[in-house]
This record gives sequence, C-alpha cells and structure tokens, in this order.
Amino acid sequence: MWFAVQKKLFSSSDTPRADSTSDQGITAAENGVQQGSKGPAEEVNAIPLPNESAQGGVEQAEAITLTWTKSSLAVAYILMWCLYLVNAFQSSITGNLSAFVTSGFESHSLIPVITVVSSVMSAATYMPLAKILNLWDRSIGFAIMTVFSTLGLILSATCKDITTYCAAQVFYSVGFSGIIFCIDVITADTSSLRDRGLAYAFTSSPYIITAYAGPAAAENFYASNWRWAYGCFCIVLPVVALPMFMLLRYHRGQAEKQGLLQKKPASGRTLVQSIYHYIIEFDLLGTFLLAAGLVLFLLPFTIAGSAESGWKSGHIIAMLVLGVACLIAFAVVERFFAPVPFLSWDLLASRTVLGACLLDVCYQIAYYCWFDYFTSYLQVVYGTSLATSGYIASIFDVVSGVWLLVVGLLIKKTCRYRWLLFIAVPLYILGVGLMIYFRNPSWSVGYTIMCQVFIAFAGGTMIIVQQVAVLAGSDHNNVAGALAFLGVFGNMGGAIGSSISGAIWTHTMPGALRRLLPDSVKSDWQTIYDDLDTQLSYERGTPIRHAIQMAYAFSQSKMLIAGTAIMALSLVWMVVIRDIKLTNAQTKGVLF
Repeated sequence: MWFAVQKKLFSSSDTPRADSTSDQGITAAENGVQQGSKGPAEEVNAIPLPNESAQGGVEQAEAITLTWTKSSLAVAYILMWCLYLVNAFQSSITGNLSAFVTSGFESHSLIPVITVVSSVMSAATYMPLAKILNLWDRSIGFAIMTVFSTLGLILSATCKDITTYCAAQVFYSVGFSGIIFCIDVITADTSSLRDRGLAYAFTSSPYIITAYAGPAAAENFYASNWRWAYGCFCIVLPVVALPMFMLLRYHRGQAEKQGLLQKKPASGRTLVQSIYHYIIEFDLLGTFLLAAGLVLFLLPFTIAGSAESGWKSGHIIAMLVLGVACLIAFAVVERFFAPVPFLSWDLLASRTVLGACLLDVCYQIAYYCWFDYFTSYLQVVYGTSLATSGYIASIFDVVSGVWLLVVGLLIKKTCRYRWLLFIAVPLYILGVGLMIYFRNPSWSVGYTIMCQVFIAFAGGTMIIVQQVAVLAGSDHNNVAGALAFLGVFGNMGGAIGSSISGAIWTHTMPGALRRLLPDSVKSDWQTIYDDLDTQLSYERGTPIRHAIQMAYAFSQSKMLIAGTAIMALSLVWMVVIRDIKLTNAQTKGVLF
C-alpha cells in the first residue's frame, strides 16, 4: 500500500458518511461527525466508529477523539504544549551546561561520544516504542518514556564521574526523545492532515520562550550548583506529565462506557509464550543489532585520535569490524528472517517516505557536524558569556519557532508541501556554506548570527515538511510507524554528524594547538584541549588565547565543509519526495 497514494484510508468496516443531498449535509471531514435530519435508526448508523481492523492503540486513539469535546481537545493541546516547554527548557539548559560538566570531569572532548551513543540508543528506541503505541496504548508508551526521562534526570543530578553522566544522558535522551515522539503521534491522532503542519508548529512553539530563558538559567545554575539544573526537573516533569496521562486514560474509559471500545478476549498464551511473542513482535534482535552496529561503527571515528596508536589500535579495529558485522547481520535478519521486521520494506519502497527520511539524515548530519562545539567556539573566539553563547545558538529555536506557524499556514492554504523544500534546501546550504567563510576570529560575530538566521528559516521549514510528507504517504494505522521511521533516520543522522564532528575535532584540534601555541605552553596542550575553563582562563588578546582561537576556527571550518558537502545531497532528495495533495481524511472525531 506504500507504492501509491491511498484513495481510501479506512477499511470497509467504517460507517459510511451521510448522503450529500441531506438537508444540512455533513460537517467537515476533520470532525468526523454526521449531521442532518435523520430518523432514529439512521442516526444510530450515522455515528462514526473506530476502525476495528486497525491495531489496538490506533483503535483506542480514534475512540478517544470520538468521545471528547472541543474543551478536551484544547486541554490536550495545552498539556502537549507544556510538555514541549519542559523538554525545550531542559534541553536548552543541558546543551549549554554539557561543555562545563564534561570539562569538570576533564572530558570536554567526549561531548560527541555522549551525543553519538545517546542518538543511537534513541534511534533504536523509536520502532519498539511505535509498537507499544500501536499494539497497546498511547498512554502506556508515554508513561514508560516519562519514567526513563525522570531516571536520566536523577542520574545526571547525582553523578560523580563521567561514566555515570554518560549513562544518565542515554536515559535522558531516550526518555525525552520518546516523550516528544509520543506527543507527535498524539498530535497526528488529533489533527486533520491538512492542519497537521500547523498543529506541529503550535506544540513545538515553546522553543521561542526557552531559547533565551534556557541559557540564562544555565548560567545561573552553573554559578550556583549545576546539579540542580537536572534535579528541579525531576519534580517538574512528572507533575506536567501526569495530567496528560490521566486525560488519555479518562477518555479511554469514556470510550469503553459508550461502547466504542470492546474488551479484547484473552490471548490464551502462557507467560513463556507471551515473552516469546513480544520478543518477536518488538523485533528485539533487530533493535540490538542496529544499536550495537551503529555504536561500534561510529565511536571509533570520535575516539581514534586519542588512542595510543590511532587507527592502528587493536580495540579501534575490533570496534569497526564488529560494527560492520552487526550492521550487515541487521540487514540480513530484517530482510530474510525477522517475522516482524524492525523497518518495513514496503515503507522503504515509498518515494515520499524514503525521500523525507534521507532528507532528514542529510539535514541532521550537516547540523551536528559543527553544532556540538558551537557554544564553546563562541565563548573562546568571541569571549561571549555562557548565556550569550546560548542565545546565539538558540537563534534557530526563536526564528524557526515563529516561522513554523507561517509554514503550517502555507501548507494549510495550499494543501501542498514540496514547493517549500525548493526554497528551504538551497537556503540551508547557503547558510552553512557562508559559515565556512566567516569561521575566522577576524570576522564579527554578527556574520555568524546572520548565517544562523538563514539556517533557522530553512531548517524549520524542512522539519515540518518532513513530518507532513511521511504522514501524507501513510494512513492512520501506520502513523506511529511512519514517524518512528523518520525518527530512526534523523537520530542516525545526528549520530553520524556528531561522529564526524568528533573525528574532525580529535584529528585537527590537538595538532593545531601543538602547532600554534607559544613555546612556553606547548607542553600544556593536552590540558588546554580537555578543559574549556582552562581555555577561557587565558585573557583575550594574549598570544596563547589567540592560538586557541585559531585552532578552534581551523577545526570548525573543517566541520562546516563536511556538513555543506553532505547537505548538497538534499538537492536530490527534495525531488524524490512526491507532492501529495493533503485532502484525504486520515483521522476521526473532534480534531485540531
């Protein structure tokens, strides 16, 4: 069904709509409610029902939107907005503090390593989470991810070494990525296809607020106790998440009372049979092989520079070989042996879905090729404070947060989305390409800000279009899978980008420091390389600080060259995507 646009998105068991010649007709397809002058029997038949042939979680989602009111819908979107606010606030604080936290453990160069592992584990989580949302319940998956996020925050607040901090960041990344994924799936459940871009723009708009509040809060936390930056959200997150969970459970109960949901008969499986069933259903073998393969293959690019013998080190070679072997095994298992594949081959065959996913991969690689060290670069080269560097890095969040609303409206008015890519992709390449030229201490920071604005307009447009595209090429029964598919590719792209960034950093920065530092401090290059506070301790204008600035500029320019080259592939992917008209009704009930 992925080879062509679906002309009919619901099964034959769905109740037919009222005849168009009735006195009052029907309401908009988005509302899914029949109206008109009908007899009692006809009124009963006119009540829309959930798609009983859909997966359990999808059927429950349709039942919920058929039972709630406009007030319930408004409350749901307010709660989702608040959850996005918590995520945006926390990620902004964490992003601005990570360089100092890792430097406190004398491991500043490990930032890309942490990002790679976290991104890979998040990517491996999307498909199993999509299975939970589809087979069981949207609220159950949301609750599980909230527990993971809270655990990651607790570990971050209490960690005593870099190892615990790395583990905490994995739990944190998996949990918060999962929460946002659940919200995005629920947004798709509760919005019409035509308005979905606008719905996503609304739920993600808190980034406009946190773009400036986050860096300022991070600076204050760092000045007092950075552990409370994580500790306070251990309390905030559950308090904000609980009402959303209760709202979904309440309306699920209402759907059962109204007869829209029928209790499923017991499976009849034993405990051992159930365990085996879910191991197969969630494709745990495929998940393990993908995560292990990506981590083992990507990490050597980041850590090889610090290994005693570089690429000749035994453990580096072993990781590369095992990583490639795991990835090959993953492809073979998924293609020929997995009863329930991790990634659907039918989904891969869709031009629209595959094109959007490949576009996301290139976009994420191009972004994370340079972003991991961006705030450090601003502080070292331009002498900005932690808060100011965070403000500059957050330009993307502010500009794109406002612009997403415009993009959503443009998609709603035109019922088309691909035309926006023909503007956004070249603009993004221009923005990243210009930063190569301006990555020099002699240029004003204003030119960097200008490039960030270009990237924000283009990147924000691509994010919304990618989401709308994969959903337009799907039906409601596969919404979670399509978004998970996009998430897998996006996180893999982020991991690859961070891996490239780490590889360039470890292979260029030490050499640049040894070459450029004055003879009096050449022997201290390792300490300078590992600690941002040490780098900032040298006064601006001194030969030592100037040498560090030039080393940063040299490494960052190489990162940007790599990002620009990879982003050029997007010129192909934007043409691959089909321009599906957004007129089909995908969901039912009271919708956004």
